[in-house]
Amino acid sequence: MPFDPEHAEMRFGCGLAPGIAPPASLEDMLSRLAGPDDAARAHPIPRTADFLAVMRDVQVRLKARRQAKGTAGEDAARAEYRKAVRQVRADAAGWTGQMLLRRARTRDGLRERLAAFWADHFTARGEGFVWPEAHHPYIEAAIRPHVAGRFADMLRAVCQEPLMLTYLDQGVSVGPNSARAIRKGAGGINENFAREMLELHTLGAGGGFDQGDVAALARLLTGLSFTLKDGYAFRAERAEPGPHILLGQSFGGGAPRAAHLYAALDMLTSHPATARHLAQKMAVHFTADMASGALADAMTRAYLDTGGDLLAMTRAMLAHPAAWSGQQRNVKPPVDFIGSALRALEVTPRHLPLADPKEMQHLFLAPLDLMGQPVGAPPGPDGWPEADADWITPQRLAARLSWAMTVPFQLRRVLPDPQDFAATALGAALPRDVRGAAARAETRAEGIGLVLSSPAFQRT
Repeated sequence: MPFDPEHAEMRFGCGLAPGIAPPASLEDMLSRLAGPDDAARAHPIPRTADFLAVMRDVQVRLKARRQAKGTAGEDAARAEYRKAVRQVRADAAGWTGQMLLRRARTRDGLRERLAAFWADHFTARGEGFVWPEAHHPYIEAAIRPHVAGRFADMLRAVCQEPLMLTYLDQGVSVGPNSARAIRKGAGGINENFAREMLELHTLGAGGGFDQGDVAALARLLTGLSFTLKDGYAFRAERAEPGPHILLGQSFGGGAPRAAHLYAALDMLTSHPATARHLAQKMAVHFTADMASGALADAMTRAYLDTGGDLLAMTRAMLAHPAAWSGQQRNVKPPVDFIGSALRALEVTPRHLPLADPKEMQHLFLAPLDLMGQPVGAPPGPDGWPEADADWITPQRLAARLSWAMTVPFQLRRVLPDPQDFAATALGAALPRDVRGAAARAETRAEGIGLVLSSPAFQRT
């Protein structure tokens, strides 16, 4: 099937939008992706370094609350701490709104989709304190800058992210023969990060590694650390001395250095099993639950031929005929569904209550939870499910329909004509029955809801 602008925007972008022309060609899509990140500038979200400063402030208030326990100032200290936490959560609700606005307003929908895909690939979930609110800054710092770059750079950035190190318990991993363990008489290696890196992030479950490789990588990872004050740091005194044998290759020896770990990561990112794992996963996400083997093969070759260039792998996907099947295949995950709905509705910043966390909760955060995709809280390290059946359960489908029938009118009191909206949202792919339903709707809100609820809009 030849390149089709509307098909490109619906399958590989964020959906059709009035007043925003879809990409005219494959090269147009790729040039937008390789160009400046205009959506991030228009709808800013802080990066990790800025969020760490916020966390330090909350930590100071937490310490003050603890110190005031049993004193006359206890109530005031507790109130100050709670106020700080509420502000962080309110800000994070606004960041979700900025993420949705990027989808609604961008000319580069492929970038938004890739950022979400790779953030899911490198799932990191915060627990306790204000770590759950670190989700968007994590993506902004470690994922988004690299979606059209080298996979090795993205992996290295993820390894330096406090949220990831906290999520997979890297802070408790200390080499038993490290300088710190010898000095303090304690040490222990946590293998969580190493196992997930091999099984989920690089080689894949069938990638040919064994428990010895997990242990070797875990030893190489022991120096990774961070503080709220300084962010990431490689602490050689915590690192297990080498050499370490990973997939038959020796890394390290002598005094532990970050370069030993980075050499191992580069080996993993250049491995054929990693190329195949990433290509297959990306093909499934963007095309179908049972993606074409030929498509994954082409993407694998592009990755290996370019030393792990993600732009080249993306190009190979978009250039392959199997990626352009006319049949709608994948069900949109909830974030994609809401983002494409806002886009079709021509939502702008004035329509979203970014500074009102209760309204953001009511309009977006709670519905996403009911649809099965709570923001920043995937079910496990393997991220969100890809199978359509996981998204279209009776309860989750009911939540989609409820949102479609009620929220558009709450966002825009003056809604477009349903027939015009149907043509805008689905373009040439508009089915006759959806056109008829839009025409027969008794109110504009009902007509918009029927279009958004249709199978044609729910799939890419």
